[in-house]
Amino acid sequence: MCKPTVFKLDQLDWVDERSQPNRAPEAVLAEAERMGARRKHLARGQSGYYSEYTTMPPGFVVPGHRHDHDELFILLTGSCTLTMGDETVELSARDSAALSAGVEYGFTVGPAGIEFMVVRPGAARADFD
Repeated sequence: MCKPTVFKLDQLDWVDERSQPNRAPEAVLAEAERMGARRKHLARGQSGYYSEYTTMPPGFVVPGHRHDHDELFILLTGSCTLTMGDETVELSARDSAALSAGVEYGFTVGPAGIEFMVVRPGAARADFD
């Protein structure tokens, strides 16, 4: 039996998005930097999981994109409007969405900003069209 891996959020560094091998388009990165959106990596393959914690300010827009792995999007605080194809869903704190690999989605952060976690079964690659 393997010893559990513990992730203490306050002890983890914020990700340098520009150093990531599969990063978002430059316009998205510049807007994230300007507005203060940022994330921390948690699990990076431990026990088969990949996860991250993200915080985004009010009004931040994540454009439509897709991943090559399924993911569970868990909203911790705030709200957002999640768009998946023709469907739009309002999510509030403690709501979640299970997104299948290849499904295009994007979201707009609500008036209080958001904090969320994403959990995946593998290191995801993002495709922005």
